Amino acid sequence: MARLYCGTSGFAYPSWKPDFYPAKAAQKDFLKHYAARLNAVEINYTFRQLPAASTLQKWVEATPAGFLFACKAHQRITHILRLQESEFTGAFFKAIDPLRSARRLGPVLFQLAPNFKRDVPLLAAFVEKLPGDLRYAFEFRHPSWLDAEVYRLLEKHRVSLCLAESDKLEIPRVITADFVYSRLRKGDYSAAERAEIQERVASLLSGGRDVYVFFKHEETAAGALYAEELLNAPR
Repeated sequence: MARLYCGTSGFAYPSWKPDFYPAKAAQKDFLKHYAARLNAVEINYTFRQLPAASTLQKWVEATPAGFLFACKAHQRITHILRLQESEFTGAFFKAIDPLRSARRLGPVLFQLAPNFKRDVPLLAAFVEKLPGDLRYAFEFRHPSWLDAEVYRLLEKHRVSLCLAESDKLEIPRVITADFVYSRLRKGDYSAAERAEIQERVASLLSGGRDVYVFFKHEETAAGALYAEELLNAPR
């Protein structure tokens, strides 16, 4: 049965009190409170540094079975090495392996730099060497990537085209895997817009695809509340 995993990009925001976290909640308990209401979180921390195993173990212990962490690939892979062959990619997967071993690792998101232009042979060589037991999504931020050849390559390797909202680039709703990874980046969504999102998600789930939806973290708790509403919407 297809499942919806819904949350925000990050969780450690004191400004979410008291609308989402209890007013007196300690920051060390934020993840526990978050996981009581949502079932996934996108981790930006792994974009900037490799996490310690002890940190990941604490995350696992603070969350219930079935809760998933979608990790953003380290910037050294996507922005510095730009998908070139490197031992660092292996080091990244080794660092997040405690989540995989605990069955808590969601898709790994590769967010490419805005000036990283289309290079299909490079992308092909990179995805062919990724561990085969995980899910992956690619967020392209240069328009040259948005074409049929790239979509076919993603389909071949069951990699999701990340459906990310942006003021600068419109990503077509092309489904390239047996799951969908969506990043909703607006700070505010009207009731009508949220209803449209609910309908779109329900359609994907009824088609047998798991769906991962992450709202943008903001100075307010709006994204977390939108995620909770979507997760609990009748289907």
